[in-house]
Amino acid sequence: MKLLKLKGNINHAVCKWCYSKIPFEQFCESAKEIGIKGIDLVSPEDWQILDKYGLKCSVANDVCANLTEGFNNISNHKKLIKPYIELIDKAAEHGIKNVIVFSGNKYGLNSEEGLENCAIGLDGIVKHAEQKNVMIIMELLNSKIDHEDYQCDNTPWGVKMVDKLGSPNFKLLYDIYHMQIMEGDIIRTIRDYSDYFAHYHTGGVPGRNEINDNQELNYPAIMKAIVETGYKGYVAQEFIPTYQDQISALKEGIMICDV
Repeated sequence: MKLLKLKGNINHAVCKWCYSKIPFEQFCESAKEIGIKGIDLVSPEDWQILDKYGLKCSVANDVCANLTEGFNNISNHKKLIKPYIELIDKAAEHGIKNVIVFSGNKYGLNSEEGLENCAIGLDGIVKHAEQKNVMIIMELLNSKIDHEDYQCDNTPWGVKMVDKLGSPNFKLLYDIYHMQIMEGDIIRTIRDYSDYFAHYHTGGVPGRNEINDNQELNYPAIMKAIVETGYKGYVAQEFIPTYQDQISALKEGIMICDV
């Protein structure tokens, strides 16, 4: 595969789980050839493979990262805090900057209760992350189609969470696919709240497939808006490829976003 001539304005990454049918080492080799710099949502046991191919773990996760049983429920704190402290330590030792967390499902909790509970559970984790120079990022997910009852399903709630913790080491993962479903108005949101976003994910709407002209989002315009904010982090492709050649789909996505 011929290495793409990329412009250098976007640090391209991709989510591991979307390409689980491809052996991970083979996928890393292909990603490197495309010009991708990082792979999202990789657990510690695979970090050495990334090193082998000169790739970064752009977002670290582990078994403690639970989408439904998150920090908004106080009963989950005991089982979450210790493994997250350990994950932060491992990430710091490996030079990994981002660790993902999730609010969890509401299960009847109102917005303020969920916010308060998350703050209680995350406070010590975030303080530890400050000491280790690691960013804790909470992902915004849609509760309409993919993650019913998820609490952190809108930008204003996530922004309140960032403000409540008041730490430079806690921000949001702005998933463009998810927030198009929940809110729309993507470019305005990016411009207004860029200081709250530490990472971005892509995906075609509807369907969460390729980000080409078969879906409604204008990704080149969105990427230009991200660049204009001065953002220097990663933008990770998180669409589920439908092409028979999945690497060709990934390559297309990278080219669309390379503004």
